[in-house]
Amino acid sequence: MQDRIDRNAFYALQPELPKALIRLGQLGVEAGLEKTLVELVKIRASQLNGCAFCLHMHLADARKYGEDQERLDVLAAWREVPCFSERERAALTWTEALTQVAEDGVSDDAFSQVRAQFNDAELAGLTSAIVAINGWNRIAVGFQFSPDVKQLQAAE
Repeated sequence: MQDRIDRNAFYALQPELPKALIRLGQLGVEAGLEKTLVELVKIRASQLNGCAFCLHMHLADARKYGEDQERLDVLAAWREVPCFSERERAALTWTEALTQVAEDGVSDDAFSQVRAQFNDAELAGLTSAIVAINGWNRIAVGFQFSPDVKQLQAAE
């Protein structure tokens, strides 16, 4: 698959957009959230949105920050495995609720779970990170931005 528009050209046309999304995405860590938790959230939203570009990037970042590969391998089925903490489960529940807001809305149960694990500043930062990755996903999926993966190119 080929990009529908050159990535660099797109961002040159809208130079404030990536700056704003980068800034929005940084608020989670600035609010005190663990880098690996923020990466899990970005990966899960990108899985739901089918964004190969962001998956490639954030899986690499998660590994760089020390996330275990086996946990990354089962992240799509996080409800079925015991290796995620209650805090991570709450963040993943919140991620799914906000990412799929048009389909399901946001339940009181999802809010109660996240509320029990995160203070106000953390919840605001977590929500900002989720909003940011969903914005990036929509850009990358919409314009079919492909990750720079040598194995994918060799298969063509």
